[in-house]
Amino acid sequence: MLDHEGDTHLYVQIADIIRERIAREILLAGHAVPSESELREEFGVARTTARRAIRTLRDEGLVHAVQGEGTFVGPPDGIRRRNRPTPMYREIADDLMRTILRGELRPRRPLPSEAALVHRHGVARETVRHAIRILREEGWIYTVPQRGSFVSPPERWPAGTGR
Repeated sequence: MLDHEGDTHLYVQIADIIRERIAREILLAGHAVPSESELREEFGVARTTARRAIRTLRDEGLVHAVQGEGTFVGPPDGIRRRNRPTPMYREIADDLMRTILRGELRPRRPLPSEAALVHRHGVARETVRHAIRILREEGWIYTVPQRGSFVSPPERWPAGTGR
């Protein structure tokens, strides 16, 4: 439980809690550390507070980040993280693609917001942005400046996708 009234910054308290979980082997070497979204939800703090807690642990060498996959216990050259068969950004992109194919996201209609996707998948904003970039490159979506990203018409989808 965080002490919101005390003299210790919230991010320091969260880092202490994660450090204790590592010491007690609740989080083992190579295992994923809770994402910023998960920390925000668990502790009821702002994204910047969750980010500072993770950065503190990273600066201490207790955890390391792998772009598009998450933050893991231990140094990057230490015990290997549990392999994820597909990077998280690709899983998000594939999930959105399936949603488009099922007709739940219709052509020329907006994608869910970055914030909604971050919350739904429990990942960092940059991971969601990577997934959106992939979908744009593949032709599933297009982006209108100042308006957001929208589902492309079926004729722009990749060939052989069952349009």
